[in-house]
Amino acid sequence: MFSVVVLRYVFNVGWIAMQESVTYLHAAVFLVGAAYTYQQDGHVRVDVFYRQFSERRKAMVNFFGTLFFLLPTSIFITVVSWDYVIESWANLEGSRESGGLPFLYVLKSFILVFSITLSLQGLSELIKQGSILFGGKAKQEKQ
Repeated sequence: MFSVVVLRYVFNVGWIAMQESVTYLHAAVFLVGAAYTYQQDGHVRVDVFYRQFSERRKAMVNFFGTLFFLLPTSIFITVVSWDYVIESWANLEGSRESGGLPFLYVLKSFILVFSITLSLQGLSELIKQGSILFGGKAKQEKQ
C-alpha cells in the first residue's frame, strides 16, 4: 500500500492491478486467517464477566456461542455465497477496471474458504468445549 501511495502521489504513476493486489492480499490475510485466529483464541471479545468465569463456565459460553452463533452464521455465509462464487468461477470473472487483475473469482473464493474453515474450526471447538462440559477433561482432572 505504501508503494501504491508513493508511486501515485510522488511520481504520478499508478496501476489498477497494483491497487487491486492490495485488496486481494488483505482479503487473503483476514478471511483465510480467521479460523486460525479463532483457534488461537485471538478474536476480540468483551470479557468483563468472562475472564472471571470458571473453566467450566467459560466452556459453556464457548460451546453455546459456537453452537448458536458461529456455526449458523458460517453455514449461512456458505449457503448464500455458494452460487455467487460458482458463477464467478464459471465466467472466470475478472476486474471491471481496465488494467485490473483478471482473477476476481479467486478473490470471491476467499469467502467460501472463510466460512468453511471457520465452520470446521467451530466443530473442533464444539468437541473441545463439549469434552470439558460433558466429562472428557473433567473426569481426567479428578483422577
